[in-house]
Amino acid sequence: MRNACHKPSPHSGCRAVGALGRQEHQAAQMRAPLCLLLLVAHAVDMLALHRRKKQAGTGLGGNCTGCVICSEENGCSTCQQRLFLFIRREGIRQYGKCVHDCPLGFFGIRGQEANRCKKCGATCDSCFSQDFCIRCKRRFHLYKGKCLPTCPPGTLTHQSTRECQEECEPSPWGSWSPCIRNGKTCGSGWGLETRVREAGPAKQEETASCRVLSESRKCPIKRLCPGERNPRQKSRKDRRQRKDRKSERRPQQPGSQ
Repeated sequence: MRNACHKPSPHSGCRAVGALGRQEHQAAQMRAPLCLLLLVAHAVDMLALHRRKKQAGTGLGGNCTGCVICSEENGCSTCQQRLFLFIRREGIRQYGKCVHDCPLGFFGIRGQEANRCKKCGATCDSCFSQDFCIRCKRRFHLYKGKCLPTCPPGTLTHQSTRECQEECEPSPWGSWSPCIRNGKTCGSGWGLETRVREAGPAKQEETASCRVLSESRKCPIKRLCPGERNPRQKSRKDRRQRKDRKSERRPQQPGSQ
């Protein structure tokens, strides 16, 4: 009779461990396709999100801020309204950026299709437009929006701003003179009135001779000279007299008394 208490074999534990390992391996093989599908789905979602960010102008670490159309290679190519497209060139490459204000050395031009930053002139460091400079580069002097090698005659160079300033500074305009026609302040029609202002040296220690500035404009003479009649009243009286003479010359019809 076989003994009921069977003594376990020393290799039975190894077989049990091997069976457990095979089960875990099979489970891992079943999970692998599922993990792969999850990774693919996540990658598709991230790609779609990245494209939406580029279209909305919020991707690429903020370089596309304010853009309508943006690419990783060339940056912005179209900006939102009221923003300026600034093209930065590095060698043969160029990169677009949308800005509220154009940087130093550029000025903004607003157009129907796009607003762009355009470079100032070669001698201009800061400008309001292509033809009006605000600050010149070194060795140039600013005079009425232009950058000149030297200040024109009659002007002096300001040391800090390098602006050409007039040697003579004009004083405020004086009052208008009475309205005069043919040397008289009375009469009819139009005359001229004049005002002047003097220009003194820009600095008290200067003794430059400065000219007197004047300007004139047309004015109506409102006061009649003594013994002169108003031309309007005279013309009305003449018309009335001519009308009376015509009525006197008109022949009377027969039977009318």
